Amino acid sequence: QVQLVESGGGLVQAGGSLRLSCSASGTFFSISAMGWYRQAPGKQRELVATVTTDGSTTYADSVKGRFTLSRDNAKNTAYLQMSSLKPEDTAVYYCNARVRTTSNSVYMNYWGQGTQVTVSS
Repeated sequence: QVQLVESGGGLVQAGGSLRLSCSASGTFFSISAMGWYRQAPGKQRELVATVTTDGSTTYADSVKGRFTLSRDNAKNTAYLQMSSLKPEDTAVYYCNARVRTTSNSVYMNYWGQGTQVTVSS
């Protein structure tokens, strides 16, 4: 069983900062990419950022230069530092990880429960 536990969401004023954390726990063999997605009311879930095991990152154009994704492989944890937040960043943020539960299994996607980020104008 693999669980992704998110923390760090909340309410912040425009221009402010928040840091989200996502920790993987349970029994598994390895984690490849980790990332964050978000879903605003009435919109589809969209990619925010991803990070590979070696630290290579990709970002949505809308967050480039404002968000920074990092990970601590020893802690199986990914961190999303969000700065210069805008009201349009308001959404539920979901952690995602590609996890292999055994050495013989394939990587599968796991999701966290989501954490609300609200940016007031």
